[in-house]
Amino acid sequence: MVSAPAVAHAQDGGQASGQVQAQLNAAQLFALADDARARGDFATAQAAYGALRSDPDGELRNEARFRLAMMLADDLHRYTDAAIELRRILDEKPGTARVRLELARILALMGDMRGAERALRAAEAAGLPPDVQRMVRFYTNALTARKPFGGSLEVSIAPDSNINRATRSDTLGTVIGDFTLGRDAQAKSGIGLDLRGQAYWREGLEPGTDLLVRLSAGGTLYRDADFNDISTGLQVGPQYRSGRDLISLSVGPTWRWYGRRLFSVNYGGNASWQHPTGKRSQLRVEGGIVHVDNQLNRLQIADDFTLSASLDRAISARFGIGVQSYGFRETARDPGYSLTSGGTSAYAYREVGRTTLIGTVGYSHLEADARLFLYPRRRIEDRFNASLAATLRAIHVGTFSPLVRVKWERNRSSIEIYDYKRISAEFGVSSAF
Repeated sequence: MVSAPAVAHAQDGGQASGQVQAQLNAAQLFALADDARARGDFATAQAAYGALRSDPDGELRNEARFRLAMMLADDLHRYTDAAIELRRILDEKPGTARVRLELARILALMGDMRGAERALRAAEAAGLPPDVQRMVRFYTNALTARKPFGGSLEVSIAPDSNINRATRSDTLGTVIGDFTLGRDAQAKSGIGLDLRGQAYWREGLEPGTDLLVRLSAGGTLYRDADFNDISTGLQVGPQYRSGRDLISLSVGPTWRWYGRRLFSVNYGGNASWQHPTGKRSQLRVEGGIVHVDNQLNRLQIADDFTLSASLDRAISARFGIGVQSYGFRETARDPGYSLTSGGTSAYAYREVGRTTLIGTVGYSHLEADARLFLYPRRRIEDRFNASLAATLRAIHVGTFSPLVRVKWERNRSSIEIYDYKRISAEFGVSSAF
């Protein structure tokens, strides 16, 4: 039996609801909620479903969450709130394929296409009966539905052992002797405020084709503004869906400020191709060409060329892995600043209760075309990095949940000033979806 004063309050507008002590069983509350939803009385329906969410019977509790999520998404268009309800079901019952399919549909309506595709792969990994396979095809097609605008925001406090990625040595070896490095040129620790955000707007041009405009901004701010690192960019271009493939093209500028000065202005474009390689995996290939106008050193004005490929695979409903490889070429005015690099990285994610863990490891190698006049050797580097992040979805305020991330870097360089170690962390909040 469930006490229903909140339901009575929703029905009578709050008149004397404190005196209502009606006892309704679960079946009666479901009937009341479903009838209220059918009549368009969504306040009463939400109150009734809300009362059932506290039922000690897990099956009844999750059924109420599911029906509430469907009402929030389909009737009220509150997609984020609906996704939260579905995630709570999956926290208790990760193998529920129908819930994952609905989550994929709702994430698509929110504009989170990668999240939607990941949810579909997780549903496949959980195992689907034959009669549900046609629902997968339906929801795959539903990914063409687009939210016209949206965005995300992440805010965190970021302690860092080496905010300027500099050497710990107090001298620098050159062809004309050792130079003494000032304190600002050496590794410096600090605590910054890390801000990341993006917003997008989407306009349908014709079936299967959208125009996408994206504005992104981010940076880390320190008490000493000389070490602030801020960037912002605008990307505009079409997206095409051909069968199950997604092709995206974009062009636009990017600005970066370091310290108190404009560091660089970039102009260029990117292209990407996304292709499912099976029910549980997906391939993504990206390429870009960018002109870098360095505002502080004209010899570093360059053209950058990037090509990368990544493969993601869902192992189970709560566990997945991915690998990425990339190649990079920078042709600068001075051959000493011209670089060739390549690398690979791997990640794994795991949902543990209501916490999502993501671990990454990576390696890259870099070589310069020539030796800069000042340094005794040509620049050659090996960089290693690793990180571990946790999103604590059990704690949330609206759509935001706490985020904890720890990162480690080691760059071994033939040029002393580029040789560094770094450990950093982030403690903040981010959108859970």
